[in-house]
Amino acid sequence: MAENVDFDDPHNYEFDHIPRHRKRTKEMVPDDYIHMDERDEWERGNLTTTHYQEFLEDSKQNPLSQHGPRGPLHKIIKPEEMPWEDSPQGKIKWLLNEKMERDLGSTGAVNTDLYMQIIPPGGKSGKHRHMSEELVFVLDGEGYDLHWDPTAVMRDKVVWEWPKEPQKFLWETNDVIFIPTNTAHQHINASEDYPARLLCCNARIYNHLGLGFNDLEQFENAPEFEG
Repeated sequence: MAENVDFDDPHNYEFDHIPRHRKRTKEMVPDDYIHMDERDEWERGNLTTTHYQEFLEDSKQNPLSQHGPRGPLHKIIKPEEMPWEDSPQGKIKWLLNEKMERDLGSTGAVNTDLYMQIIPPGGKSGKHRHMSEELVFVLDGEGYDLHWDPTAVMRDKVVWEWPKEPQKFLWETNDVIFIPTNTAHQHINASEDYPARLLCCNARIYNHLGLGFNDLEQFENAPEFEG
């Protein structure tokens, strides 16, 4: 406690933020007074952690931070560095994602996940939805999308409801398909002779917003998926 403080002085800057009727006086607050009850509460528990140090180390790995890695960014990713995956959504080739950033070294592309999807002749993708918006560029092929646009309904909490019947959108080579937030969707290849190739781009930043934004749900697997 500061010495020679006039507790009754209404202009004392240390107490300007306290309403006058709650200002302390020498009579109310003896010099040796300590909030023991409060101290006993917040001193309870023996758990320890290194969260701050972990946050600091993570920040040092951010290539865009002022104290981040000083080495060159991994700006070119070769096809042989792009892994294939037989996923519930179908056969995809990852061009870029957060896990690849850790394996390859930082590219500086901190907000984007990108993959190419191959849909066999007469085939279809899985059906899923995610919180992030998505842009899909049709590299090759023709077909259509089925979209189930949701409605947010307030109950005990906000829940999403999808219609029973989807909307149908035709696409062909060089088209761009826009998939809104949380829309359940599925890609169908209309050709019985040729595969369709789709380039799919998602905003990775949603995965780090908390509040349930890292939200991916699979409603139906691709027919060829055997996992």
